[in-house]
Amino acid sequence: MPDMNIRSLADYDAVPRVVENGRTYLENALKKAKVYADFTGEAVLADDSGLEVDSLNGEPGIHSARYAGPDATDEENYLKLLKKMEGIPPEKRGAGFRCVLVLYRPGGRYASFEGLWRGMIHTKPLGNKGFGYDPVFFLPDQRLTAAELPPEMKNALSHRAQALDLFRTWLQNH
Repeated sequence: MPDMNIRSLADYDAVPRVVENGRTYLENALKKAKVYADFTGEAVLADDSGLEVDSLNGEPGIHSARYAGPDATDEENYLKLLKKMEGIPPEKRGAGFRCVLVLYRPGGRYASFEGLWRGMIHTKPLGNKGFGYDPVFFLPDQRLTAAELPPEMKNALSHRAQALDLFRTWLQNH
């Protein structure tokens, strides 16, 4: 792999705020990556992700972070989801976390990578690790919610880990 100097946005002053108003994860990730690449003059890796619930036709989807309102807490978001799913039987509680990762290079070239982590929505929050919908995202194979997983296990299984693995493979070949 080529030598890289990796920085975060915290390394820059006066970073522009990006409004995520795209209709897809790709649109949002690409918008963030382009704005930050234009700002820094460097290649940028950005993502957008969300939770998609099968029985809710993909809700909350790209609106996951603001499902219960623009300033909603993680708890308010997952409690709204649980309320909406009351009475839905276990076999219809399938869901997936989706992540779209974009590498954008100044000049407009980009590549995207997508990860999907399947599970189901539990009937109540369990666990105190992680963030977002982790307390209600149940993994039948592990018999735990994402918020109960050790961080290293979550970081190996998650939708972001899957997208990053695809990016690493791509990077080795380009």
